[in-house]
Amino acid sequence: MNEFEQLYANTFKGLKERAIVKGNVLQVKPDGVIVDVGTKCEGFIPLSELLENDINHLKPGDHIEVFVENLNDSDGFVKLSRQKAEGIRTWDMLENAFNTGLGVDGKITGKVKGGMTVSIGGVSAFLPGSQIDLKAIKNTDHLIGQNCTFKVININHKGSNVIVSRRVLLEEQRNILREQTLLQLKEGTVVKGVIKNLTDYGAFIDLGGIDGLLHISDMSWGRISHPGELFSIGDTVEVVVLTFNPETGKVTLGYKQKKPDPWNLGDEKYPVGKSVLGKVITTTDYGIFIELEEGLEGLIHISEIDWVEKSLKPSKYFSVGDKVEAVILKINKEDKKISLSIKQLKPNPWETVKNKFTVGQRITGKVKSFADFGAFIALDEGVDALLHISDISWLKRIKHPSDVLKKGQQIEVVVLNIEPEKERISVGLKDLTPDPWIHEIPAKYKLGDTIHGKVSNITDFGVFIELEDGIEGLIHKSEIEKKPDEKMEDLFKLGAELTARIININPAERKMYLSLKTMIG
Repeated sequence: MNEFEQLYANTFKGLKERAIVKGNVLQVKPDGVIVDVGTKCEGFIPLSELLENDINHLKPGDHIEVFVENLNDSDGFVKLSRQKAEGIRTWDMLENAFNTGLGVDGKITGKVKGGMTVSIGGVSAFLPGSQIDLKAIKNTDHLIGQNCTFKVININHKGSNVIVSRRVLLEEQRNILREQTLLQLKEGTVVKGVIKNLTDYGAFIDLGGIDGLLHISDMSWGRISHPGELFSIGDTVEVVVLTFNPETGKVTLGYKQKKPDPWNLGDEKYPVGKSVLGKVITTTDYGIFIELEEGLEGLIHISEIDWVEKSLKPSKYFSVGDKVEAVILKINKEDKKISLSIKQLKPNPWETVKNKFTVGQRITGKVKSFADFGAFIALDEGVDALLHISDISWLKRIKHPSDVLKKGQQIEVVVLNIEPEKERISVGLKDLTPDPWIHEIPAKYKLGDTIHGKVSNITDFGVFIELEDGIEGLIHKSEIEKKPDEKMEDLFKLGAELTARIININPAERKMYLSLKTMIG
């Protein structure tokens, strides 16, 4: 060995190219780092061979591992690399993890076709889409930048290919957690879980490696239309184990069961006659439902809303959320039903009727509304009387009450009948004057008299004639001289004047019978 070879051997004694050695940082420069690698010649790590943020974090005196690339650099330095040292260590770690099944830490860096990329100590690994999570994830953007633990499921050092799985470790963790959870689950116990999914019929809760179903019917003693009214995905909730089958792992949960059923003490807390304040939760055509407390609701039937308005539309006067005062009418704990009333909080106007009105009394009222059978007359607030169509006139044939009365018209009537318990009063208009059939008509008209009138109605069985004072008489078809094939409509016209003869008067039935036979029309 000549002198130069001896000097070279002494200078780089202990160093080998493509080996990892330990060194001490001597100086951090803008273009790289000078390192003492224990020889008479210093080493240099170019900026391109440093690890991320080495320039900002390394300082003189730090101990680091480096990879020897070239012992005789043209600048007189041993050429070193931090990246290659890290890569070799990482590959060793990956191979060991693959052989032993240990997990490795890495950072998800991006998305590629079929999966995602993961950086593990400077080595890029592939995370297949099927290995990302326990279930397929449609959008994986939120995972980019996250640090996770992975399992190496395939490695090819020559091809620099590494395939990792996150799902395998999640499954292992879930199985361990599941076994622990199964040991703790017992019917009736209270457990904590995380809302995993919401459906129309309930919520799935992760209890720790095992999912339980919280059905919507077990969420609240009250009324809810969707689980989203109470819970959101990700919420931590405390629930009661209702049923648990160790063989199938099926678990049903309850949330409302943490509180006693409010109906247990419903009849004690809400006795008949008690005034209560509730919140409108539903309006229907037949009434409104009031929530007294969670799980306890009652119905105010439309007939129990107001003494005056009998056929009001509840949604016109009440809205969901309104506060309403009412009184308990009836409670049935077995059927879980409560009947309420608003109008019972006010005096019943019909209680004063029997003391204020008497049969035969003349009173004044206002025409409120019409029906085919009569008119309703408002007497007091909440008290309406019926004026039947047959009680409007002694003599006139009235087809509809609106023919002689107007809505809002003030009229005087006579009380005919009072039934306060049934909320009924009947009145008459014709009773303001004496019945003409008792004295006037029998005195004015006699059998055989000839009368004059106008045709007021034509029927198959005869013709009605209206006399000058409003009295009607019937000419039966048997008292009309006509041919068998002749029709009444062909012989008579409405409004036509006729002369007839009285053949019968019946005051009891208020009927007068006439004849055209031997008469000239």
